[in-house]
Amino acid sequence: MGYIRAEEILPVEIIELIQQYVDGANIYIPRKQENRKEWGTETAYRYELQSRNALIYQDYLSGMTVQEIAESYYLSEKSIQRIIREKRRENVS
Repeated sequence: MGYIRAEEILPVEIIELIQQYVDGANIYIPRKQENRKEWGTETAYRYELQSRNALIYQDYLSGMTVQEIAESYYLSEKSIQRIIREKRRENVS
């Protein structure tokens, strides 16, 4: 996320009002609720994780141990257990 200088977009009166609360500090102004996007919608990363997790579950079903899978994907055993649990729930539903 890049920063925009307040002077480029805000009227002087608003800048002076904000300076009463935070003078010279960086602040984050969140999006309006109706403009928010879900995590991963801007990139393909969400789909890469879903694909990876499906492969992890397939490895588990094919007989690999949690420890072997964790070492193979460079994840903790707890992470692998969580992924397996989530995939198991998806397949039951």
